[in-house]
Amino acid sequence: MRIATFNLESLDVPPKAAVLLEDRIAILRPQLVRMAADVVCFQEINTQRENAGSERRLLALELLLQETPYAEFERSVTGIADGRGMADVHNLVVLSRFPILDSGEFWNKFVDAPLYRCATAIPVEDEARPIGWDRPILKTLIQLDDVRMLHVLNAHLRAPLAAPVAGQKDAPFVWSSTQGWAEGYFLAAIKRAGQALELRLAIDQIFDSDPDALIAVCGDLNAEDHETALRIVLASEEDTGSGRLATRSLVPLERSIAKDRRFTTLHHGRALMPDHIIVSRSLLGFFRHIEIHNEPLTDELVAYAKTDRPPDSFHAPVVAEFALN
Repeated sequence: MRIATFNLESLDVPPKAAVLLEDRIAILRPQLVRMAADVVCFQEINTQRENAGSERRLLALELLLQETPYAEFERSVTGIADGRGMADVHNLVVLSRFPILDSGEFWNKFVDAPLYRCATAIPVEDEARPIGWDRPILKTLIQLDDVRMLHVLNAHLRAPLAAPVAGQKDAPFVWSSTQGWAEGYFLAAIKRAGQALELRLAIDQIFDSDPDALIAVCGDLNAEDHETALRIVLASEEDTGSGRLATRSLVPLERSIAKDRRFTTLHHGRALMPDHIIVSRSLLGFFRHIEIHNEPLTDELVAYAKTDRPPDSFHAPVVAEFALN
C-alpha cells in the first residue's frame, strides 16, 4: 500500500487562477502518475461552478485526474463551516483505491475557539472575540481488508503568515505598523497550534476506541519536525515524559530520509519540510520506505519573480510505502 500527500496549491481555473488549467495538468498529472498511490491526500483544491446557479464541484480536480487510475478512486472531501457544500478555495480531498467506510470533518469540534481581544486593533476592540480555525481537518476511515481499517487524517494547518488585525493593513501584504504585524503573526501561531491540538485530540479519540489503530496523518502542517505544531501532534515520550504513553505517540516518516534530501519546499534559499506523513506505532510496523519527489522543485520566491505564470506546485509530493501482507 502506498499513501501520498500533495499540496496542489490552489488548483483552479481562470479567472481565479492566473495559469491555464491545461498548463497545470501537463505538469501535475505526471507527478500523480509517478506517485502510484493507493491513498492520496490533497490540499488546496478549489471548486468551480458549471454556471452561476449550480453547486460548487471539484471540476478542476476531475479534469486533472482524467486518464489516471485516480479517476476511479473513492473520494472524501471537506465542506464549509455551515455545512452548505464545498468551499470556494482550499478544500481537502482524500482519494482511495480501497473502500471508504466513513468520512467527516471537524472544525473547532474538540477545541473551542479561544477568546482574544486584539491589543493593536483600530478602532480599539471593546471585547474579546473568538479566534476560529481557518480550515477543517478531514477524517476518513478506509477498509484495507476483511479485518484491518486505516484512519486517515488530512490536515492543512495555518501558514506562518500574520493574520488580519482590524485597521492595521495598508494592502493585502503591507502592514501599517510593526506592532500590528506582530500581533497578526501571534494570532496565526494561535490558529496553527489550536488546529494541531484539535488534531491531537482526534487522534487520542481513535486510540481510546482502538489502542492498536492504524493511523496516518497526512498533509501540509506548515511546521517542521520539532516545531510547536508538530510536537503537539506527535506527543512524543520525550515531551510527555511518560513511557506508558509511548504507544499513543506518532512518528514522522521523513526521519528515515537523509537530511540533505528531506525537504518539500524551497523558500528564499531554505529547504523546508512542512509536508508530512505521520503514523501510529502500529502502522509503523508495516512501513518500508518513503519518497519525496522534490527533484523538480524551484525556489518559490525566485519562481514568482522570474517566471511568467508558473504552472507547477511549489510543494513536492510525499509517498510512503507499507507492506501489509
